[in-house]
Amino acid sequence: MIASFTEALDFLYSTLPMYQRVGASAYKKDLTNTVALCEALGNPQYSFTSVHVAGTNGKGSSSHLIASIVQEAGYKTGLYTSPHLKSFTERIRVNGKEVSEDFVIGFVNRMKRVLDRVKPSFFETTVAMAFDYFAQQKVDVAVVEVGLGGRLDSTNVITPVVSLITNIGYDHTDMLGDTLEKIAFEKAGIIKPGVPVVISERQKETTNIFLTKARECNARIHFAQDDVSIIKTNTVYQVSGGGKARISDINLPLAGNYQAKNLCGVVKVIDVLNAVGFTITDHQLKGGIENVLVNTGLKGRWQILGKQPLIICDTAHNAEGLREVVGQLAEQNYKNLYVVLGMVKEKQHDTIMRLFPQSAYYFFCQANIPRALDANELALKAKEFGLFGTVEPDVNHAIAKAKALAGPDDLIFIGGSTFVVAEINDL
Repeated sequence: MIASFTEALDFLYSTLPMYQRVGASAYKKDLTNTVALCEALGNPQYSFTSVHVAGTNGKGSSSHLIASIVQEAGYKTGLYTSPHLKSFTERIRVNGKEVSEDFVIGFVNRMKRVLDRVKPSFFETTVAMAFDYFAQQKVDVAVVEVGLGGRLDSTNVITPVVSLITNIGYDHTDMLGDTLEKIAFEKAGIIKPGVPVVISERQKETTNIFLTKARECNARIHFAQDDVSIIKTNTVYQVSGGGKARISDINLPLAGNYQAKNLCGVVKVIDVLNAVGFTITDHQLKGGIENVLVNTGLKGRWQILGKQPLIICDTAHNAEGLREVVGQLAEQNYKNLYVVLGMVKEKQHDTIMRLFPQSAYYFFCQANIPRALDANELALKAKEFGLFGTVEPDVNHAIAKAKALAGPDDLIFIGGSTFVVAEINDL
């Protein structure tokens, strides 16, 4: 009998393969295990309404925004996301409150025999745990973020009332395919018969993939950019639709420029939810956007950690996401730029290195996981692209060295990997 939260986590981490730590070997390319776990739990995924969110970039922010808006409208709202940054319990929330440690302990004890028999991955287990918790909590709706891909992702046992697919980019190409079309095909796997789907961003390589899948499923497809316009002025957003302004003066606390693309899809999802029976006013929509951090506890998206020097972290970890981040860095006013950079092994390192400015000084580090690219190897790769600096494997030691060098008018950026951001002490 497992008696403590620490024991429960040790069991989950040590006996179940975890993709975030070991990579592709933990990725199960079918839904068999998840189906078995859900059946053992009485299929809790059928007891609540859900919204399903997939995509390469933006799915985490979009999931948190949707959950915050629905919560603001008075619905009891579950939110499942991954990976966690600081605590395992971040993955499963109801109205912003993390799942209790006691529930995790109880779940592991109840399901231990089943877990020993099925031998699921860490992610498959956490998905089943989330669904069981949402059912127990009697949520009105759960926003469920896809872990990886879509078609074969463990979360794809749900039948949502609306699906959202955000940006498609080159990530996890070893498992999802080496073209945008192949990756989009995997993401399109969350499109269900008769269930409307929203596409946040039109991309020429992927549009026909989504249209074809929606046609096969007789699912109404909405390209958000066709119906919703987002205008950003400094840090204030305006939402327009149908040729007229709907909501003005929205103060989005997520500062990344890329959030405009996410907002477009989020707003359209709310419109679809209203069309299928929800009641969410524009006032509640605005409140949910502005209160997303308070309502959901989202961290790591263009998050400002300090001033004088300005310190910013971001969890962007692939070429498309980092292109947006580096572009926004170029818009900042600073004297010198210091970058604390770490990556995992399977990313497109050459493509990513080309994005970063040669004028910055780098501290090459590595997260404390097996997937992390060795900091010395990262420094050698960076040197090929004119990026120079110091090797300091420990993330927080690297940050301390950057702070020691930086003056009050300088900027320190920390990123390159979700797992680098996760290890920041001050996050």
